[in-house]
Amino acid sequence: MASPDSIDRREFFARAVMGAATAGLPLSTAFGAPVPNVDGQDSPTQEIGLADLQAAAKIAGLEFENSELEEILRSVRSQRASFAALRSQEVDYTLEPPTPFVPQGKSVGGAPGIELRLDPPSSDSPPSDPADLAFSSVRDLSHWVRTRKVSPVELTRLYLDRMKKYGDELLCLVTLTEELALEQARRAEAEIAAGQYRGPLHGLPYGIKDLFATKGYPTSWGSEPHKDQLFDYDAGVIERMREAGAVLIAKLSLGSLAQGDVWFKGRTKNPWNPSQGSSGSSAGSACSAAAGLAAFTIGTETLGSIVSPTHQCRVTGLRPSYGRVTRSGAMAVS
Repeated sequence: MASPDSIDRREFFARAVMGAATAGLPLSTAFGAPVPNVDGQDSPTQEIGLADLQAAAKIAGLEFENSELEEILRSVRSQRASFAALRSQEVDYTLEPPTPFVPQGKSVGGAPGIELRLDPPSSDSPPSDPADLAFSSVRDLSHWVRTRKVSPVELTRLYLDRMKKYGDELLCLVTLTEELALEQARRAEAEIAAGQYRGPLHGLPYGIKDLFATKGYPTSWGSEPHKDQLFDYDAGVIERMREAGAVLIAKLSLGSLAQGDVWFKGRTKNPWNPSQGSSGSSAGSACSAAAGLAAFTIGTETLGSIVSPTHQCRVTGLRPSYGRVTRSGAMAVS
């Protein structure tokens, strides 16, 4: 008995022909031998005719009546026209594929929104050693900045100095955004002094994976051909960080085109064992957090790109549910 999902040989043959056409292959390449064209031309872009199907069927070891081939031909031509219409559309790098996301599990009720709970700091006073300050938690840094025991400007300079010292050695730094960072830090310090506190990230220096568009700075996607790529706008995450008062100090490495930990300058290292890679693709984000080069960092994940490098570099990573954070201005598949 045939399966409900089974197809007859005519449909199979039509799909095989269209598979070749969709891949941009001439039928002769797809079926392994020259196929005569209706008008004697060899161009793969010309109209498919009965002669093409007859030759392809012969090579595939199939036999059809002319009436069957005519039915197949109508289907093939219709599908080919649909693919041609799709190919005529202008699609730029920023368009996200139509990825479906169907969350599973029990629905949780309640009012919309997030209740933010801030735990008390581990200490009311910051450490005197700059290295200890650099490795302090976001919770503690946020408290010290809010209570004006730590200056956002001085904290930013501390992380900029550490990024300059270790970023190239660890191969986690793509672009230092020093001018922007100091401008944002001065603004944060003035706002906090004036009582205009924006929230827990206000005045905290951070680094971001170099697949988020950042106006005025290259966005390389970790790829040699794209290393000088510029966008004239900021990604949605960059905008939200700016609204929160956070301070952007660096664009961080990622495996080329968001794969692994190898990018156009080399392999990002695990700070705890530099003979090892950091894993990826949020390589520089995990490495920088582990090495105390920023108060916090931002990465992305499609298939393990946050959880893998955070495990390798022994830091905490949060992978939000798909769609929870805007992907506007991010590399489309990341």
